[in-house]
Amino acid sequence: MNRRLVPFLNWINLSTPCGLAVAALSGCRVSSGPYGILLAEGYRRRLPKARAFTVGSVVLLRGTAPRPPSRAFLRLLEHEARHARQYAVCFGLPFLPAYLAAAGYSLLRTGDPASRNLFERGAGLADGGYRERPVRPLRETAVAAIRPLAGAGRLRSGSR
Repeated sequence: MNRRLVPFLNWINLSTPCGLAVAALSGCRVSSGPYGILLAEGYRRRLPKARAFTVGSVVLLRGTAPRPPSRAFLRLLEHEARHARQYAVCFGLPFLPAYLAAAGYSLLRTGDPASRNLFERGAGLADGGYRERPVRPLRETAVAAIRPLAGAGRLRSGSR
């Protein structure tokens, strides 16, 4: 997808206005960045825990961008620009539940929300600062998924 088209698509699908609203509500300073993205510096909310995350074509950063930008930081911005393209392909905000489902699948299979998340893989794991974790066997995955549910059932039945 053409990089120049992405910011336009993310404006009309309303994901960039939503990103700017998150930035404004979080007290961020917004400026133009490379790759057609907007940088929102100074994000301080608890979630998500990532150093940077994207809503539409807005990249929200904890703290400030390094000046001059390091190569690692530019790679991170390329990673986030790929997420902006993913928003455009997903018609904006439907990206969020799709991303959460992919993160949940990855968490179950690897114990990490990024390693098997198709959106993080498509954006480049290493560029986003992620290390790929191995896939757990299906049996181990099933046990990890069921164990919290079984524990919750014991607490409820034992509290009567």
